[in-house]
Amino acid sequence: MKQSKTDLFIELAKPDNKGISRWVKTTEFVGRYADLQLGNGCDFARKSSQLAKKFNVEFDKSLTPGNRIDAIRLNGFNTEESFNQFIRPDIREAILRRRCVMLGVRGNSENTTIEVDHKDGRKNDLRVSNVATQRLDDFQPLCKAANDIKRQICRRCKDSDLRWDARNIAGNPYSFYEGDEHYSESLGCVGCYQYDPVEYRVQCSLRLSQETADYILHKLYPEYEKRYK
Repeated sequence: MKQSKTDLFIELAKPDNKGISRWVKTTEFVGRYADLQLGNGCDFARKSSQLAKKFNVEFDKSLTPGNRIDAIRLNGFNTEESFNQFIRPDIREAILRRRCVMLGVRGNSENTTIEVDHKDGRKNDLRVSNVATQRLDDFQPLCKAANDIKRQICRRCKDSDLRWDARNIAGNPYSFYEGDEHYSESLGCVGCYQYDPVEYRVQCSLRLSQETADYILHKLYPEYEKRYK
């Protein structure tokens, strides 16, 4: 039985257990691998292909003049493609009964209908992808308008690894309730207003209360400051 182009490339590239392969030059597409020769584009590695659904595919066009693909490699498993966005029915029903956590609305018009939002906009946590392990607090109610905007913000963060500053909204006192503008794997989306605006407000209230208490103690009762610090 003839092998598919996907199987042929994987055989040639030999990715490791993390899904990372060497750079495979297109000049290697000969003999047994002649079916991989590129015509108009790279059909076996385009975004909609089975290969790209399983792996992160990268192209090198710097080896020869022009815009032709000179080499291809696999750079890890594509967790985004394998992420199951299905939300357990009981969680979905509970979220849909709530108001939008950003705008406070819950209506019937196109922009005010409630959608169930994955708090983590990168959708790369396979625990949340699994209906057996996902939790109610992995999701939040957003109206369609807010969810559309959040989706764009998360896309920019993913491209730049720079998180959205909550002070873009007038009156928000802090940029993040945890971490800073740099996205990190250890913290993920936690600390970003878009991830959880309710937790942002709670943490801001606690922080402001503590800062106010510290200020009053320092200004009015300096002799007690050491005792309560």
